[in-house]
Amino acid sequence: MKMKLIATALAAVVAAAPAMAEVTFSALSYRTGPYAANGIPFADGYQDYFTLLNERDGGIGGEKINLVECETGYNTEKGVECYESTKGTGALVYQPLSTGITYQLIPKATADSIPIHSMGYGRTSAKNGEVFRWVFNYPANYWDGASIAIKHLLDINGGDLSGKKVALVYHNSAYGKEPIRTLEELAKKHGYELSLLPVDHPGQEQKSQWLQIRRDRPDYVLMWGWGVMNQVAIQEAVNIRFPMENFIGIWWSGSENDVKPAGDGANGYKALTFHNFGTNYPLFDDLKTHVIDKGLAAGAGDQVGTVLYNRGLYAAMLAAEAAKTAQGIHGVTAITPAQMRDGMEALEMTEAKMAELGLPNFGPEFSVSCQNHGGNGFGAVGQWDAAAGEWKMITDYMQSDQDVLQPLIEADSAAYASENGITAGCN
Repeated sequence: MKMKLIATALAAVVAAAPAMAEVTFSALSYRTGPYAANGIPFADGYQDYFTLLNERDGGIGGEKINLVECETGYNTEKGVECYESTKGTGALVYQPLSTGITYQLIPKATADSIPIHSMGYGRTSAKNGEVFRWVFNYPANYWDGASIAIKHLLDINGGDLSGKKVALVYHNSAYGKEPIRTLEELAKKHGYELSLLPVDHPGQEQKSQWLQIRRDRPDYVLMWGWGVMNQVAIQEAVNIRFPMENFIGIWWSGSENDVKPAGDGANGYKALTFHNFGTNYPLFDDLKTHVIDKGLAAGAGDQVGTVLYNRGLYAAMLAAEAAKTAQGIHGVTAITPAQMRDGMEALEMTEAKMAELGLPNFGPEFSVSCQNHGGNGFGAVGQWDAAAGEWKMITDYMQSDQDVLQPLIEADSAAYASENGITAGCN
């Protein structure tokens, strides 16, 4: 009933919307630097979805979309500079696409009353919306990812990991360190032995880590990598003949860029995901008609349907749906960042809505609330098929271990609130 009322209100404000109005979204992208190969497809998907809405629908609720892109080079300092230089544009939400940048922007954006959406990255405990009122990380976070990886290992081991060895190869940064606490707690619960192998930026030198893996012979290797680090790790795993089906990356370690350089050797490598793969969805027909065939595709137009392009498209779609929700709640189309926050906090993604958007079975169902800015914690496992040259989903969506994760989130967010003088609660 709530969503029907929102839809009715939105229809009314759309009918009354003035011509040539606009809403602004930001894109903190990195098309240059050591992580450009991964940053480009995400940025292209993000831009193309908004272009589609402008070309096909006239924008969102009658408001044309103005996308302001700023190049960060995946550099935290530049990311903060981009935020400071663009926040005056009226950007409704920031998607930093970097855990380091996200950490720096949390206090800034909070003070400026501008929401952040760190989709599948950033500070995990920001899931607690009573403390982090302006930060959202739906539909899943890094602690969800760590738990889902272990859940998959439990599934393929008859529910028992006692005595097994699990190694974590991770980017030696705030990003790479995020899953450690969760993996340690899960090791206590399930009885596996955890070893930690940090890799310094940008990750081109990993000989010592993989020599240690060859010596210690872990049963499974998990990876929190990004950019060239992923390619190097997979090639090193091939070199020591580590079984690819026992090597699982987080969702930022599971793109075509990561596996193709290793050729057939990467066959069977696994990675987590919170959305589906490929272009076999009605939405992509609309993209071809309204964006690609018109010569309006972002960049070179060669990334459509890749994993990270789909992720950028998904991020833009969630932003657009939150904006529609905000328009309906407030009865205006030219929403403010504060009103956008309300739309994000009331966002509900059902399978029926995804199908209506042309993306059936593309992502998990989830809902957001004041208490829960992170969604329901569902993810799946994909596997690389080298012969077919594509990623394939090999599990259904599964929920992370909330019994382990929720107390960690509550403790970490409470510590942050105490350190920063924040009184938790819903407005």
